[in-house]
Amino acid sequence: MTLAAALLACSTLAAQANTFRWANDGDVNSMDPYARNETFLLSFNANIYEPLVRRNRQLQVEPALAVRWEQPSPTVWRFHLREGVRFSDGTPFTADDVIFSYERARAQGSNISSVFASVKEARAVSPTIVEFETTQPNPILIEEITTWGIMSRAWAERNNATRSADLTTRQENFATRNAMGTGPFVLASREPDRRTVLTPNPTWWDRPEHNLTRVEFNVIANDATRVAALISNEVDMVYTVPPQDTDRLSRTAGIRVHQQAELRTIYLGMDQSRDELLKSDVRGRNPFRDVRVRRAFQLAIDNEAIVRTVMRGQARATGLMVGPGVNGHTDALDAAARVRPNVEQARRLLAEAGYPNGFSVGMDCPNDRYVNDEAICTAVVAMLARAGIRVQLNAQTRARYFAEILAPRYTTSFFMLGWTPATYDAHNALYNLMGTRDGTRGVFNSGGYSNPRFDTLTNQIAVETDRTRRQALMDEAMRLHAEEVGHIPLHQQVVIWAARQNVTLQQLADNWFPLRLVRVGQ
Repeated sequence: MTLAAALLACSTLAAQANTFRWANDGDVNSMDPYARNETFLLSFNANIYEPLVRRNRQLQVEPALAVRWEQPSPTVWRFHLREGVRFSDGTPFTADDVIFSYERARAQGSNISSVFASVKEARAVSPTIVEFETTQPNPILIEEITTWGIMSRAWAERNNATRSADLTTRQENFATRNAMGTGPFVLASREPDRRTVLTPNPTWWDRPEHNLTRVEFNVIANDATRVAALISNEVDMVYTVPPQDTDRLSRTAGIRVHQQAELRTIYLGMDQSRDELLKSDVRGRNPFRDVRVRRAFQLAIDNEAIVRTVMRGQARATGLMVGPGVNGHTDALDAAARVRPNVEQARRLLAEAGYPNGFSVGMDCPNDRYVNDEAICTAVVAMLARAGIRVQLNAQTRARYFAEILAPRYTTSFFMLGWTPATYDAHNALYNLMGTRDGTRGVFNSGGYSNPRFDTLTNQIAVETDRTRRQALMDEAMRLHAEEVGHIPLHQQVVIWAARQNVTLQQLADNWFPLRLVRVGQ
């Protein structure tokens, strides 16, 4: 064999060895980057579709499809686009694609319209310059658009995918199972709920930090099977590690456990908008409209016990809807908002509200989305039972679960959900989770909490540029929400991944998993 042939053979073998196989307990559900404002879907699709600005290893904003930006006025953001970029089908990337993506993100079917809640108009100044004009000054617009991937107008129009298919009604279109962006990877094959394969984009504009030749994402719902697949070398990395298996994996030769406190808050919500709950034995009224009932639920639930027993200590109990690392969170307010469990007081409040014998209610919960999600809900059911509340738990896969609770007319009465502020700013949670629903604000407020004073505070926070004044407004808003028990915060979970020793990756506090930062050693 000649030296050249030998080198070619060696490089071929090395390329074959750089297949990266990873697993999660649930699927992406859609290849459409606007289909759902949910971390796993957005993170996975960000390997294919890119934003104007992205986050680096330190979660700081850096250029992506835009090379620089400025504000000609307090309400105008101007972005200068990266020249020479092409979509993976060879189509040039231009300002027209940005404007199309903006219009698509705001249109019916999109679940990310809240990203542009403050934007009045988007316009193309030239093929390489776009401007966004906001209704009022928005000091965090640049943070808000880091999860918004740009799509090709030509590709979407050619494939009849100019609107995002509404996942809440289980719609599909071409973009649901196909994808085509400017990012570091391209979609090679898609088998929903089983396997999705990506390959490197050979024409990507950026310098690849990864050395991958093929990425195989596998859905392995069963915890034990998923962990066994890692130990037996069937997969190289597990994205969701059950807390009960963390110690075992950390002692397993050839495997490294990665842990990082997450910015996500896990919380409970209650339907406060209907005159009568859909899933309850109470007729003619809605118990959750009474703050005494909501407070009773909170008093019956022991957050610390859930952290200690269900989460195996791998979470942080919280009194607020945002945690450490999110701008606006303060330890003092968090501590003040926490409620010590008191079952007897919960029973007294229920009796005062007219429910001396408690009542029954259905609870919706995912079983493949958050760390130990179904186990958390099961613990909550048992805790509420001590106060006389009879809960019927309905745990289901994320695809069915989100379709039920995130629909415009959600059909849940009591539910568990998690939220990571994409801007790392408290306003994101205040606006999306707690603000009164109006079609753009409160899109993820599946319990219908509403308070005019809270909405006024949220509007003021959105435009306030003085940091001290802004913090005071956020404190007041979060204190008001806590006093009214608009939701019941539980904890911030710890992100736990596990990978083989030869895998180098970057674990981020927002639980995003950028494949462009993964390397597989020989």
